[in-house]
Formats: sequence, C-alpha cells, structure tokens
Amino acid sequence: MKLALIVLATLVLEVFVWIGVGDLVGSMWYVFFWFIAAFFIGLNMIRKYSAGLMPQMQQMQMGQMGADPSLTGNLPKIIAGFLFIVPGLITDVLALLILIPGVQNALKGAMMKVMMKRQQSMMDQMMGGMMGDMGNPQGGNPFADMMRQMQEMQNQQNSGGRRDSSIIDGEAREVRPEAKKIEMKDVNK
Repeated sequence: MKLALIVLATLVLEVFVWIGVGDLVGSMWYVFFWFIAAFFIGLNMIRKYSAGLMPQMQQMQMGQMGADPSLTGNLPKIIAGFLFIVPGLITDVLALLILIPGVQNALKGAMMKVMMKRQQSMMDQMMGGMMGDMGNPQGGNPFADMMRQMQEMQNQQNSGGRRDSSIIDGEAREVRPEAKKIEMKDVNK
C-alpha cells in the first residue's frame, strides 16, 4: 500500500514538474523531445553496461564469486539508464546524479551491503535448518550430513588434531600404455 502511494505521489509530482519546466522553457514540446532523447540514452546505457550481468549477479548471490569490479562499476550506470527510460524530469535528474563518481561509489557500497546481508540471511536460514535436524538424521534437510561432516572437520582442526592439507590419500598404480604400431600401406599398388 505504501509503495502504491509513493508511486502515485511521484507521478503527480512528475506531472507538475513537467508543466512547470514546460512553462519556463516556453513549450511542452521541448520537454517531450527531451523524454524521447532520454529514453534512447537510457536504452543505450542499459545495452552497453548490462552485457553478462545476470550470470555474474547469480554467482555473487550464490557466494561462488566475489564482487567483480566490472559488475559493481556497471550496476549504478544500469540503474541510471533505467531512470532515464522512465519518463520524467525528476528521474532524469536522479539518473544524472547517479552518474557522478562519488554518488556511484556510495551506491556501490550500499548495494554491496544489501547483497551481503541477503547472502548472509540465506546462509543463516540454511544453517538454521541444518542445525535443527542434527538430532534427526532422517530429517528433511539434504545438507545436514554434509554440514555435520564439515563441522567435525573444523572441530578437529581447532582442537589441535591438525591434518596436513598437502597429503592426498589414495592408491597409485603404474599404467603401461600399449604401443600400437601404425602400418604403412602402399597406396601405389
């Protein structure tokens, strides 16, 4: 409900700003043509900076990869492009502000905090479910056994029963490849 009110208030404010700037400039057509130009500027920015964005974001959310500088550098520009696409002078001013490097750095920091908090809550939720199933090996969590093993290994390392991580346990056997001889056939026969 609050979001709907915010969107409605923003739309009304955008219309009033549009009318005010149109009166100030002398014609509403100039404002309209600015909206057309801003739309194509935003579309171009989104196309330019969003190449390969979704796979990188999915990997970051899953914790498989750290914050890629190209991703964190391009995300504010993509948001600015989206704001240019939305018709309105207020959103265009916000887009221009986002393009300022200091504002981009602040936005990057805020986005990384949100991303890390989201990733941490996802891990806490997964860990909480696993910890709840510790007494019940038949529980519904498929990762409970794996988490239990990881915790046992961590406890062994912390308690002084250190294992050398450079040792690989396994068997070795000698493999002798059979040498096959290539027969030359006479093609002139």
